Amino acid sequence: MTSDPGTVHARLRVTDPGRWRALALSWRRWADLAGRLAAELAARLVALGRSWTGAAATAATSRLGGLHRRLVLFRLHCWRADQFASEFAASLERARRLVTGQLAAAISVATRADLRASEDFSRLTDAFHASAEPPDGARPDCTASPAEVHEWWAGLPPAQRQWLLATEPGVPAGLDGVPAADRDIANRLLLDNRRAELDRAITYARGDDRDRLRSVRDGLAALSDRLADGDGPRAYLLRLDLAGEGRAVVALGDPDRAGNVLTQVPGMTADLASFGGELTRAERVVTRAAELGPRVASSAVLWLDYDAPDFVDEAARSRQAEAAAPVLRRFQDGLRAGHEGPAARQTVLGHSYGSLVVGRAASGPGLDADSVVFVGSPGVGVDSASDLRLRSGEVWSSTARNDVIQWVPVAPAGLARDLAVAAAVPFVGPWLAFGRPEEDLWFGRNPSDPGFGARVFASDPKGHVGYWNPGNPALDTMAAITLGTAR
Repeated sequence: MTSDPGTVHARLRVTDPGRWRALALSWRRWADLAGRLAAELAARLVALGRSWTGAAATAATSRLGGLHRRLVLFRLHCWRADQFASEFAASLERARRLVTGQLAAAISVATRADLRASEDFSRLTDAFHASAEPPDGARPDCTASPAEVHEWWAGLPPAQRQWLLATEPGVPAGLDGVPAADRDIANRLLLDNRRAELDRAITYARGDDRDRLRSVRDGLAALSDRLADGDGPRAYLLRLDLAGEGRAVVALGDPDRAGNVLTQVPGMTADLASFGGELTRAERVVTRAAELGPRVASSAVLWLDYDAPDFVDEAARSRQAEAAAPVLRRFQDGLRAGHEGPAARQTVLGHSYGSLVVGRAASGPGLDADSVVFVGSPGVGVDSASDLRLRSGEVWSSTARNDVIQWVPVAPAGLARDLAVAAAVPFVGPWLAFGRPEEDLWFGRNPSDPGFGARVFASDPKGHVGYWNPGNPALDTMAAITLGTAR
C-alpha cells in the first residue's frame, strides 16, 4: 500500500472491511465442509478395516489414510486464512475510524495491516505446498512454564508444528504459551470429537446426569454457533473442557497481536450453558474500546476455566477461587509469553465471585496484569489494594448502588454492628444501618469502599449484571481502563 496521504485516504474511503470478513467466513465454511468430508472418510476407513483384510486392503487403507490427513491439513489452512482475513478486516475498520480526524494515524494503521497481511498470506501459500513432518524432540512436561512452552513451540520447524496440529491437536490445545492462533486451530479440530463424545454420553446417561449433559450440549451448540459467526470480532477458542458443567476460554480478536488485552472472569453460576451471555458482555467492552481507541487493536478474553459456584453455600467459601487462582496466573503468563511485538497492556476484570478469583490470583505470587478491575464484588480476599501484587498497582472497582451484592454477603461482624445500630437509634436506625453500602463484606473490605484504596468508578443503578449495558458509564470506563486512558 502506498504511503501517499491522498491515495491512502481515497482507498480507505472506498475499502469495505465487510468484503474481507466475507472472505474469512467463506474460508471458515470451507473448513467446515472439509471437516464433514474427513469425518465421513474416517468412518469409512473403520468400516473398511472390519470387512476387508490382506495386502490390498492395507495398501488401500494407507492411501485413504493419507487422503484423510490431507483433508485435515486443508482444514487447518482454511482456518489460518480465516484468521488472517479477519484480523486484516478488523485493522481496516480501525483505520477507517481514524480517517476523518487522524489521517496520519489511519495511514500508519492501514500500512502496517497491509504489510502484515501480505506476509501472512505469503507464508500461508508456502504452507499449502509444504508437507507436515512428525516432531523428533521431546514435548514440554507439566512443570514447564508458559515461557518455556512458547520457546519449545517457536523452536519447532513449521512442518513439525503443522504435524502436531493436524495429528495430535490435544498437545497444543491446552498449553499456555502456545500462540492463540494455533490453540484456536487445535481446539476447533477437537470440537467435532467432543460433540460426538457428548452425544454418546447423553445416550447412556440417566436422570440428573442426562439433564446436566444436555445443558452442556446446548451451551456447546451456542458456542459453536459463535465460532462460526461472521459478525463481530473473530473468536479464538483457547480451551474447551466438557467435564462437569463445561469450561471454555474464548478470545475475541487475536490477543497475541493486540496492544490491549482484557481477561474477564465471570462469577457465580457461570458455565458453558450461560457462556453466550457472558461472552456478549466481554464483546461489549472490546467493541467499545475499538470505538474509543482505534489506534491500537484490543482483544477481550472470556476466561471460564474454573468451577464457578452454583449455590449460595458454595459461593460463601473461597475454595473454588483458591483453586482457580494459579490457573488464571498461568494463563496470564501465557498471554505475555505468546505475545508478538511490544508488550501488551493486560487488564484482568472479575465480576461477582470472579472478583474473588482475581483477588486471590493477584495476591500471593502476584498476577501478570497492568490493572485489575472488580465489578459487583463480594470482597476480593484482601482488605487493601496495596495487598495485591501488580506491576503498576492499578486497581479499579465499581458497585452499582442497587447491586444486592453489597448487602447479601455482609461480614458477620458488620451485620452484628448494623443490627445493633438499627435497634439502638429510633426511626432512622434501620436507614443508618442498611441504607448505605457495606464496608465489610464476606471476603474482606468492599473494594468499592474508599478505605480499600481502589479507583472507584460510577455505574448506573442497573443491578448485578447491568454494568455492561449500552449507555452505562461503567461500560465506557471499563473500555477506557482496557485502553489505559481512564482517569
